[in-house]
Amino acid sequence: MLRFSANLSMLFQEYDFLERFDKAAQCGFRAVEFMFPYDYDIEVLQHKLSSNNLEHTLHNLPAGDWAAGERGIACIPGREEEFRDGVAAAIRYARALGNKKINCLVGKTPAGVSAEQVHTTLVENLRYAANMLAKEGILLLIEPLNHFDMPGFHLTGTQQALALIADIGSNNIKIQYDIYHMQRMEGELAQTMTTWANKIGHLQIADNPRRGEPGTGEINYDFLFDLIEKSDYDGWVGCEYKPLTTTEAGLSWINPYR
Repeated sequence: MLRFSANLSMLFQEYDFLERFDKAAQCGFRAVEFMFPYDYDIEVLQHKLSSNNLEHTLHNLPAGDWAAGERGIACIPGREEEFRDGVAAAIRYARALGNKKINCLVGKTPAGVSAEQVHTTLVENLRYAANMLAKEGILLLIEPLNHFDMPGFHLTGTQQALALIADIGSNNIKIQYDIYHMQRMEGELAQTMTTWANKIGHLQIADNPRRGEPGTGEINYDFLFDLIEKSDYDGWVGCEYKPLTTTEAGLSWINPYR
């Protein structure tokens, strides 16, 4: 059975962030995910989850100065101490909120640094994070993003992510496979999801183009949802899309899967 998690960083944006928990529960979601919890007190987030009987499935490691355009710091030499502090913060929130997966946005490729140094920094940082999270029973994820929406992002494809995982050499790291991003970069969605099922730790969905809800673009989500249901994947499917109007008005796509 498919289980859908509402991504509160993308859905219900017509409401303040803390109100989105209530709206997700009212719309029938039993789980939520979001990019960054760090601007909110842990106790407040705990209350929003418990009062709505919601499971928290996922958040990201701190990603540097988001407002300034940073999209992660794991591949940037000289930011290792900041990265490790971010791992500690992410673990602190995960312990309190109960989620067992944390995603790392690796960042944009820094200018003026050799490819070898960037790769070495990234591998060492992710190996550290994977090992620290393993002690807590939390899975580390890495997410390839498309370079159309995110110019300069360092990790942009499945094969690159698989090679990176091999270099890290940990059993505690998998791919956060975002179907929208990988449709734009690669296509071959069903083949990739089937071939590398054991390397995928979390799924996220949006249609293409416009990153709207399933059924508003070119991706055959009926086919893919059937594929996921028949697979061994038993995790949540994160709804990380931009509703074409309001979230509630566009939720009819989910009715056949409730």
